[in-house]
Formats: sequence, C-alpha cells, structure tokens
Amino acid sequence: MNELVRQHTALDDSDLEWLHLLVSEWQLLSDLSFADLVLWVPTRDGTRYVSVAQMRPNTGPTSYQDDMVGHLVPRGRRPLLDAALDEGRIVREGDPEWREEVPVRVESIPVRRDGRVLGVIARNTNLLTVRTPSRLELTYLQSASDLAQMIAAGSFPFPDQQVDMDASPRVGDGLIRLDADGVVQYASPNALSAYHRLGLASDLVGQHLGQTTAELAPSRGPVDEALAKVASGWAPREFEIETSDGVIQLRAIPLKPKGTRIGSLVLLRDVTELRRRERELITKDATIREIHHRVKNNLQTVAALLRLQARRIESERGRAALEEAVRRVGSIAIVHETLSQNLDERVEFDEIADRVLAMVAEISPGKVTGRRTGRFGILDAEVATPLSMVLTEVLQNALEHGFREGDTGTVEVSAVRGGTTKDARLLVTVQDDGIGLPPGFDARTAGNLGLQIVRTLVEGELGGSFDMVPAPEGGCQVLLDIPVRAQK
Repeated sequence: MNELVRQHTALDDSDLEWLHLLVSEWQLLSDLSFADLVLWVPTRDGTRYVSVAQMRPNTGPTSYQDDMVGHLVPRGRRPLLDAALDEGRIVREGDPEWREEVPVRVESIPVRRDGRVLGVIARNTNLLTVRTPSRLELTYLQSASDLAQMIAAGSFPFPDQQVDMDASPRVGDGLIRLDADGVVQYASPNALSAYHRLGLASDLVGQHLGQTTAELAPSRGPVDEALAKVASGWAPREFEIETSDGVIQLRAIPLKPKGTRIGSLVLLRDVTELRRRERELITKDATIREIHHRVKNNLQTVAALLRLQARRIESERGRAALEEAVRRVGSIAIVHETLSQNLDERVEFDEIADRVLAMVAEISPGKVTGRRTGRFGILDAEVATPLSMVLTEVLQNALEHGFREGDTGTVEVSAVRGGTTKDARLLVTVQDDGIGLPPGFDARTAGNLGLQIVRTLVEGELGGSFDMVPAPEGGCQVLLDIPVRAQK
C-alpha cells in the first residue's frame, strides 16, 4: 500500500498512517457487512482512482475472485465512487451489478480525516445467496451501517488505539450489541456461551453488561467500578475477564454514527484453553531453565573438585590430565549457563565460542592470542553442547602442541553458515601459525585422547566431518563441516 499511495497519489505520510489504521480495522466492517471491501484513492492528477487495499469477508461469499490491489480506473467509470468522493457521503443508489453471472450490490463509503476525504471504500455484497436475514444478521448489518457512518464522519478508526487483529476477538468469535446505557440488546450464541463459561446462569439480553461482568469477575475492590464502565462500552478498550472457570477476552467499540454515542459493540472470545496452554508453556520454560541452571552449578562444582584434586597430585601428567578435564567440564557448563538464560533450547553460539576461546587461552605457553571471525549464529542445544567440547579440544590441542614455550602467535576461529534451507551447514576453521603438524600425521588415526573425542563428537554425534591439514602459510588448520538447522 505504501508504494501505491506514494507513487500515484498526493497523500502525505500522516494520511497514509490513517489509511493503515483503517485497513488494520476493516476486517470488522467486512465481516459485519458480509461484503468485500476495496479502498480506492484518487490519483495525483485527479483523473483516476487506484485501489490500494482489499479485504474479503469471513462471514459470506466473496464478490471478487481476483486481486484488485493496484488496479487503476478512470474517473467517471464508477459513478458511485465519484459521488462519494465529491459529496462526502455514503452512496447506495443504483441497481446491482452483474459480475460473472453473480449479482453484486455496490456501495461507496468516503474515508474522511480532519475534514478531508482521502479516498473511498467500495463495499461489494454478493447477493447470490441472499435470504431472509436472521436476528444475528440484522444486528451485524446495523452495526456495519453505524461503523460506515463513523468512517464517513472521520470518527473511526480510533487514532489512539492500535489493534492487533491477529490477537483481537473477531466478529465470529462472539458479538454483543449494547444500547447507550450499556444494556444488552443482542448477544450472539458464541457470546452467550462465553459468559456461561464465566458462570452466568441466565440470558444476557436485558442485563447491564458492565454490572454483570463485574459481578462474575473476582472481587478486586475499586477495580470493579472501572471494569463495569469498560465492559459497558464507554471507551474503545481491550481487556480480559478471568474467573476460576474461564477467561474471556473482550473488545469494546463505542458506536457514534452521528457524533453521539448510541451504544456499543463488544467483541469477545473464549481464550480459556489458550491461556491455560500459555501458562503450561511458561511453567515448562521456567522448569527447563532451572534444570539448566542446576546442571551448570553441578558442573562447576565438579570442575572445582577436579581443580582441587589436581593441586594435590605431584605427577605432572596427572595434573595436566585433570586440568584438561576441568576445561572440558567448563565448556559444557558454559552452554548450560547460556541455556538457563533463554526461553528456548537454542543459543547464540558466538558468545559461547568467545568464552571458550578465552578459557583455553589461559593455558597458552607463550604470548599466543586468539580471535574469532565470522558468525556461528543460533544453534540448537543438541548441537551447541558437543560443538563447545569440540572447540575446546581443538583450541587446547593447538595451544599445547602448536607452540613452544615462549612462542608468540595467533589462533583464529572462523565460522561460516552456508548451504540451503534443507541442508544448512556450519563450516568452522581453527587455524594457528605455530610449528605445524609432524611428518606423516593423519588425523583419522592419531591416538591423542583429545582428537579421539573430537572425531567421536563431530562424526558420531553431530553427523559432520573433521580433518586436520597443514595451513597454507604454515601452522595447522582444523576443518569442521557440521549440518545445522537453518536460522529463522
């Protein structure tokens, strides 16, 4: 819509914002009208109209099989558009149009803002299935007529209320029509069922909705008076009512077709099961995060015990083995610490890689610095945990065997995400500028415990590939190719 309005019309950004607000609300008008809506805006030179938005009803058959957005029609071809634009009134004159053997009633509703008519809504009703309307349909149509008059007067939509239509109740979820005093004139079957879920034992018609709602809701002192007023439809507002038996989401829409409030529409939806599932998810998330937190604490305790034991061992080899174990446990603890702070089982691995790099660098025999390039991105926990251990082993191997006492150098960790959506890959390169690999070295047969761990984790658990080769400019290069789930 932005592109069409800016390309073809003279409307400014504030006018465009009003149209966006209207379009965010007009599913309501479409459903109440049982009609398609097309928004036409006059072009900059005033000789044509351009259709910038379209909405089909959820409550009836469509009048347009094709997408109308972007169509241009010359002024004069559709007299109802001209009359609504020029006279600033709703135009309903004329016989039904026939479109592909389907009779369609066409009406035009001017869209007004600050006294100016910005465009025209063409309301197109498919008359092929017209029958004697029920009480529900009559209430829908009367409410649609009131909203159309408010749009023509510039009093709808409400500029201070941005509605999320995906989360807000819709017409079919439940509808209540109130008079000016807040008394229920009509309640749809779904609306009545929702109030019965809250504990109402009688009919709603004839009752004051605000008082009835406040009586059903748990007592909250001074809040009850505000709740009664909001539920009576005095102001455009969304709110929820929760009892021990259910939860209902309500949206109040004051109706002022001629500038004076004549009543209100209240849309409502039973969200009891939705809120129950949300609470279950929150509880499960909290439990999972607490488990990760406790695992992290336990791993840190294990690492501390191993560190204490290492200090008491006189054998250099034994002490070194325990210190290696401390680092392995520490790398897993870092992943669980990160998971304990997230709402899902996915982690931003770049932070973990940096912490592992810093942890391993502490054992550097000389002035060896480490750095990371590229991004690992977000990884699932089942990938992050073994990968952190692999990274620890590879870095530790590079620092211990790639450099001699007093050497200076660099170890660089590079990560690149690649592949397709179905076959996403993570390519990791760990390269040092040290003394390089010994003659005849073969990573697939090397008996070093650290390399055995790397091979097992990369090939067995991660389903990837691992290799160690001489770096092009000297030193060693470790290559990891791991399948990962594509980032969203």
